[in-house]
Amino acid sequence: MPLPSFKDQFAALIAAPSVSCTQANWDQSNRPVIELLSAWLEDLGFSCDVQEVSAGKFNLLASYGSGPGGLVLAGHTDTVPFDAELWQTDPLKLTEADGRWIGLGSCDMKGFFALIIEAVKPLLEQRFCQPLLILATCDEESSMAGARALAEAGRPLGRAAVIGEPTSLKPIRMHKGIMMERIDILGRSGHSSDPSLGHSALEAMQAVMGELQQLRKQWQSEFNNAQFTVPQPTLNLGCIHGGDNPNRICGQCSLEFDLRPLPGMQPEALRAAIRQKLQPLAELHQVKIDYAPLFPSVPPFAQDADCELVRVAERLTGHTAAAVAFGTEAPYLQQLGCETLVLGPGNIDCAHQPGEYLDMSRLQPTVRLLGELIQHYCLTPIKP
Repeated sequence: MPLPSFKDQFAALIAAPSVSCTQANWDQSNRPVIELLSAWLEDLGFSCDVQEVSAGKFNLLASYGSGPGGLVLAGHTDTVPFDAELWQTDPLKLTEADGRWIGLGSCDMKGFFALIIEAVKPLLEQRFCQPLLILATCDEESSMAGARALAEAGRPLGRAAVIGEPTSLKPIRMHKGIMMERIDILGRSGHSSDPSLGHSALEAMQAVMGELQQLRKQWQSEFNNAQFTVPQPTLNLGCIHGGDNPNRICGQCSLEFDLRPLPGMQPEALRAAIRQKLQPLAELHQVKIDYAPLFPSVPPFAQDADCELVRVAERLTGHTAAAVAFGTEAPYLQQLGCETLVLGPGNIDCAHQPGEYLDMSRLQPTVRLLGELIQHYCLTPIKP
């Protein structure tokens, strides 16, 4: 069967539903996307290794050529959930309008795989001095389980990795980490007319929130990186739930918060600092305090400004490598020994939104850029 055209590949990827979500009613397998990519890449001569990360969730690592080094072009196969009624087009159908390709995953980021294939096709007759690896992961939009499994397996990849997240074709060498945490306080309820009858979880939580705000102030005075639009770490008190009636002492209260550390800040050290503040408050208010992550943290990411990949990407794009606030799978690929960058054609402003799109004016520049990266890392012999 002949390989579908570039546009037909793009459309097929959009049409293959692959939502990942922490809510079971939304969560889907990414098998349809993996099967499409495996079939196309095997037709082109790639060796495809599909690994099941969990039930119905798969990673694909496709390789062309052999040997050490080489280039990894990486992306995730899942999308966020969507509200179909808020879209003006069918989110699972590629629609062309106003110079844009519109569809769920067009920007973030299933469409990137069709661009990779379009870039590599005319190069396959040449001799690959180093391998090209195409990595397609699962569950980036929920747990990052695919990238975590890859990092835990510890299998070395290429010497450089480019992740095609939406960066408007500007290289990104840094991003903040992501920590989503929960604190549960169990007090003792009682009649509100006599405070001695209970221990208020709500009042204890007020003290906890004060300590978190003090830690935030401390961290923001200690850590600053002017390359970020928001140059300090942030801590957002996102939601709180507790109590049931005005005339009862609050017996239980829960707080969920979001912490975005800068490169150089270690998540476990931050958690240790928080725990150190909680124990005295539990004793003071005579309550039980439990603290745990909602999800495993995504570490902050930073790639050296003077490394080969950054220099090559800056030369090819004409842009200085910068920093973004959103998280990616970059730290996990970096753990496997890859110089790593985030660089893709989409615009983050339309990601996770109804009407997600990719400007058609970005298609050929992306194909050209990917071809130049493959040329540099896979087709050019390494000088001794």
